[in-house]
Amino acid sequence: MKSKIVILLMTLLSAGTLRAQYNVERLITSGEVALHYEDYVLSIQYFNKVLALKPYLWLPWYDRSVAKFYLDDFVGAEQDASKAIELNPYIEQLFDLRGISRIRQEKYGDAVTDYTKAIKLNPSVSSFWLNRAICRMKVNDYDQALLDADTIIKRWANTASAYSLKAEIYLNKKDTALADSWLSKSLSIDSYNTDAWMTRAYIALNRRDWRSADSSLSKVIHLKPKMVNSYVNRALARLNINNLRGAMADYDMAIDLDPNNFLAHYNRGLLRVQLGDDNRAINDFDFVVKMEPRNFMAIYNRALLNDKVGNLRAAIRDYTNVIDQFPNFWAGLAARARCYRKLGMTAKAELDEFRIFKAQMDKHIGIQQRWSRDKVKEMRKRSEINLDKYNDIVVEDEPRIEHEYKSQYRGTIQNRDVELALLPMYQLSYFSSSNGVRGYQAFDAEVDNFNNKRDPIRRFDLTCNYSHEKLTDVQSRQIFQLIDALSEGIREEKDVKVRAALLLQRAVAYADAQNLSDAIADLDDYIALDSTSALGRWQRAVCQSLQNSYDASRGQNVSMKASQAEGDFAEALKLSPRNAYLYFNRGNLFAADKNYERAIADYTRALQLDPRLAEAYYNRGVVYAQSGNSREAKQDLSKAGELGLYDAYALSKKVEK
Repeated sequence: MKSKIVILLMTLLSAGTLRAQYNVERLITSGEVALHYEDYVLSIQYFNKVLALKPYLWLPWYDRSVAKFYLDDFVGAEQDASKAIELNPYIEQLFDLRGISRIRQEKYGDAVTDYTKAIKLNPSVSSFWLNRAICRMKVNDYDQALLDADTIIKRWANTASAYSLKAEIYLNKKDTALADSWLSKSLSIDSYNTDAWMTRAYIALNRRDWRSADSSLSKVIHLKPKMVNSYVNRALARLNINNLRGAMADYDMAIDLDPNNFLAHYNRGLLRVQLGDDNRAINDFDFVVKMEPRNFMAIYNRALLNDKVGNLRAAIRDYTNVIDQFPNFWAGLAARARCYRKLGMTAKAELDEFRIFKAQMDKHIGIQQRWSRDKVKEMRKRSEINLDKYNDIVVEDEPRIEHEYKSQYRGTIQNRDVELALLPMYQLSYFSSSNGVRGYQAFDAEVDNFNNKRDPIRRFDLTCNYSHEKLTDVQSRQIFQLIDALSEGIREEKDVKVRAALLLQRAVAYADAQNLSDAIADLDDYIALDSTSALGRWQRAVCQSLQNSYDASRGQNVSMKASQAEGDFAEALKLSPRNAYLYFNRGNLFAADKNYERAIADYTRALQLDPRLAEAYYNRGVVYAQSGNSREAKQDLSKAGELGLYDAYALSKKVEK
C-alpha cells in the first residue's frame, strides 16, 4: 500500500514538473510570437512571467533584451543581454545584441569588446567585423580600424561599406586624397552606398566645393530622405551658391523631421532676416533661446529683430541679457540707449551713452545690415562665441556621419510625447484606474481590512491615476448619490466607530468628486474619532497635497499646509512603517518641493519594501533626470518600463536627448 502511494506521489510530481515545463515553453513561444508581430510590450509581459519562474534560463533574458531594444530601451537591452551572456557565453548573437545596444548609447569601447568576442565565436559574419571597425574609428583607434577594414575587403571584396569606411578613416586622418580614392572604389561597387556619398559630401564641404557638396547630399537625401543632418548641410551648400529658396526648403524639411534641431532653427532665422521675414525670424530665435537660454548670439539676434519691428521692451530685455554677460559690448549699449530714447526713458539712455562715450570716444556704432554675397559665405562653429559674428551661419564643431550599423537588430524610435513629470500619489478611491498592461495589483492590508470588516457601501480601491481618467456622467451621478446616502447615515448614526467609518467613506467620495476641502474636513473629524488610523492620515495628506497644488497655482503660499501634509505622512508611517505607498507618496511631496535627496531616499525605501512598485522607479527616474543624473534616470526608467509602465520608454528617450 505504501509503495503504491509513493508511486502515485512520484507520478503526480512528475506530471506537475512536466506541466510547469510545458507552461514555461508555451510562455516563451507566446512571447516570441508577440515579438514577431512587433507587439513588444506584450512580449515583455510573457518573458517577465518566465523569468519569475525560471530566472536561470538564458533565452527569456535574450528575448526580453530584443524587445527592449526595439522599444529603444538600450540600457535595459544591454542589462538583459549581459544576464543572458552570464548564463550562456557561447552564442555570438548575444554579443551582437549587447554590442549594438552599447553602440546606441555611444559606448563604443565596450562595443569593440563585444564584437571581438562575437568574432572569436563566429569569424565568418562580416557585420561583426564592420561594426568593430566603425567603433574603433569612433574611439580614434584608426590603425586597428584600417586593419579590420582590410580584413573585410580581403574576405568580402564586394562590401562597399568597407571601402567607404576606409575613406572616412583617411578623412579623419586629414588625408583627403586617399579618402577620395577609396570613395571612388566604394561607389564603383555600389552606387547606392549612402555612407560613401555622405563622406564625399563632407570632403566637398571641407574643401568649400559647394556645388559638389550639394550634388552629393542630394544623392544621400534621395537614398535616405529622413536624415536630418543631410538637409542642414545641403542648406549650407545652397546658401553658398546663392540658392536661398532651396536652402529655406531644406531648413523647413529638417525642422519637420526634427522639430528641436538647433542648427536648422538658428540658420533659418538668419536666412529669414536676409529675406526680410523678420517676425518669423523672431519665432525661430524664440525657439533657439528656449532650447539654450544662455545662447547670447541668438539673444542678440532676437534683440536686433525686436528692435527693428518696434517691440522695444522685448529688445531692451534681450540687449540687457547680452550686456550683463558682456559689459563692454558697445554696440549693444548703443542699441539699448536708442530703445530707451524711443520709449522716453531719457535718464537710462544717457547712462548707456555715457558708458560708451567714456570708453570709446569716436568708435562708429553700426546697425544690423543685409547680407552681401561675401557675408553669406561667413560661418562660425557652434561653440564659438563672438558677438561680431552674430549673423554668421552656424555649423557643427565637427562633422558627424550617421552610420548604418549592420545587425539583425534594428531599433524603432519611441515618438510618444511624454512630459518629464511625476506620477501622482497613491490614494483611496471608489474607481480603479486603467493603467494598461501590468501584472501588478496595488494592495494594502489596512485597506483590505476596512473593506472586509467595515462593510462599506462601496469597496475602496487603491489607485495611482496617472492615466488621468475623468468620471463619466454615470459615475458622477453615482458618486453624488453615494455622498447623499453617507451624509444621511452620518446624521443618524450614534455608534462612534460606525460613524467614523462613514466619515472616511464620505471623505473618499468627496475626493473622487474633486471636493477636496470637504474631504479634508471629513478626514479631520475621522482622525479625531480614530487617531490610530494610518488610512485617515494617508488620505488627508494626499488631499491636502492636491489642494496645495491648486492653491499654489492661484498664487497662494502653501508652505504651512505642505508641512501639515508632511506631518500626516510621518504619523501614518509611525502607524504603518512597512507601507511602500506612504514612502512613495512622501517622496512625491519632497520632489514637488525640489528636495531631491529626500525624495530619492523615500522612493528607494518604497522599492525596498515593494520591488514591483513601477511608479517608484518611474518617479525616482524623473527626479534623477531633474537633478541632472541622466545615467541613473535611464536605469530607473528602464526598470519602470520592464515592470509595465511603458510611458517610461518614451520618457527615457526624451531624457537621452
